[in-house]
Parts: sequence; C-alpha cells; structure tokens
Amino acid sequence: MSSDRVPVTAAMRTLREHGVEFTTHAYDYEEKGGTAASSRALGVEEHAVVKTLVMEDDRKEPLVVLMHGDKQVSTKNLARSIGARSVTPCKPEVADKHSGYQVGGTSPFGTKRQMRVYVERTILELPRIWINGGRRGFLVSIDPRELVRVLTPTLVDVAIDV
Repeated sequence: MSSDRVPVTAAMRTLREHGVEFTTHAYDYEEKGGTAASSRALGVEEHAVVKTLVMEDDRKEPLVVLMHGDKQVSTKNLARSIGARSVTPCKPEVADKHSGYQVGGTSPFGTKRQMRVYVERTILELPRIWINGGRRGFLVSIDPRELVRVLTPTLVDVAIDV
C-alpha cells in the first residue's frame, strides 16, 4: 500500500465517529512479519505496537485480546481471569468471520461482530500506541486511554515474555 493513501476502513469510521485523534501509518506488509516487521518499518518500539488477537473461550464465544507486540498471551491465565475453562486462538478463517477483517489487518475498532475486549493493563501506561487500522500494512497511533473510552475493555494481566 502506498504511504500517501489512507484507506477507509470500518476501524477508521469508528475512530472518527468517536472523535478519536489519531495519526495514520502505512508500511509494506510482510507476510508472517507481525509486530516485529511493523515496528521496524515505522521506527517504533515493538512494545508500543499493540496486536489484536481474536480468540474463543470453551463455549466457542469469540473475544478480542489486545497485547504488546513483544509479549504473548498466557491463555491459561486469561481463562482463569475471565472465568472460562479454556481460551484458544481462533483459526484465521474463524477470526476473519468474527472480526470482518483479514488476519494481519485486524483492528479492535469496527468489528463485524460485537465481542468482549480484554486489554493488557500495562498498555494503558504507554504514552502512545500503534494499533491496526483495519488493513494489512496500516496502523494508527492513538493515546491508549482512547481504547478504554471507545472499547470499554476489561483490563487483564496475562502477558508473558516471547
């Protein structure tokens, strides 16, 4: 995607509807590059790049977990935190169906299906975060307090080192 073109996505519409101040950041998407590739391309710390993970609990109810790019989710601790027997990542095609986005371009904003959102508590301590804007190769940077205002997530402590 050319960096001079800002896509119009459901995420962008949601951010605008809620009056969120943001800046857009396009980069050349790398298949399976993840947050390491986007942080390198944009020159920001991977810890400040927030990944959007679509998972499901033991009842097959989908949920969104927002995690630092340089951390992983302890699904065992997440399940315990939310009162589920287990939590597992959704298969890509299932995640796409729930979110309305393509894996690698999933934003927590403007998802097709309303899902519970969980955010790693320490993300809110950062001065600014970079999060997917609804398309591969496209992030938006926002004040992390906007996550709370727009998504009303549940805060969790489930990060583990990669």
